[in-house]
Amino acid sequence: MAIIVDENTKLIVQGITGKEGRFHTKLMLDYGTKIVAGVTPGKGGTDVFGIPVYDSVEEAKNAHPEANTSIIFVPARFAADAVYEAIDAGIKTIVVITEHIPVHDAMKFVNYGKSKGVTIIGPNCPGVITPGKAKVGIMPGHIFTPGHVGIVSRSGTLTYEIAYAMTKAGIGQSTAVGIGGDPVIGTSFIEALQMFEEDPETEAIVMVGEIGGDMEERAAKMIEEGKITKPAVAFIAGRTAPPGKRMGHAGAIIMMGTGTAEGKIKALESVGVKVAKTPMEIPDLLKQVLKK
Repeated sequence: MAIIVDENTKLIVQGITGKEGRFHTKLMLDYGTKIVAGVTPGKGGTDVFGIPVYDSVEEAKNAHPEANTSIIFVPARFAADAVYEAIDAGIKTIVVITEHIPVHDAMKFVNYGKSKGVTIIGPNCPGVITPGKAKVGIMPGHIFTPGHVGIVSRSGTLTYEIAYAMTKAGIGQSTAVGIGGDPVIGTSFIEALQMFEEDPETEAIVMVGEIGGDMEERAAKMIEEGKITKPAVAFIAGRTAPPGKRMGHAGAIIMMGTGTAEGKIKALESVGVKVAKTPMEIPDLLKQVLKK
């Protein structure tokens, strides 16, 4: 089954005629993702790689009622409107690749999406991949392989590094979700964990966290309460980050003594989650927990 995207994903690419949109559309097509339409205002009636382009998501949805997912490659100042447009057109899964979206814009469209029962991944994320079935994002598809370990990550680059190490070690992935590095995101760490918990194809979970916020501590609480029962391992980035200084992502900042790598590691280890010191240790830790 996997989570969020699979062989039943029918994708609309918003911003398909832009440089990034066009580039990643080709890679998603090559991977086997079913892209049914593109959207760029003013470019309706044209096509990209044989994919019809429409002026609005509503027009695309009317022409392709099977469309159920959208990926957004729209510049930050227009990205919120693009999300609203997709939600109002009835799209139920939206992956927002765009970075530098103002926090107040993200807060509004995330809340609106939740009120409409829409799954939003991102913003400022690499997307979602279910190996061998669909890639809705910008990750290098060739490093992933089908399997039974889910990945939820706050870092795109670390997702790739860990997935590649897993693949080399013969450990495949059910789905890898890059939830995004901004302070406000559509799908949280714990929401993704709950999806993996409910997915029969996922046997174990890799959590890739980083400094800032309390998502990893809340994940530990869910494990403690028995809401997440599948074996999990983790890596937390930012062990040497100085307090008060943002490192990498907008959400990766230690404030008032909270959000430290040490605190997150302690919380996870206290509920039995093995935490790797380096990303390369993840495959060995997975082999340990999968034997139990």
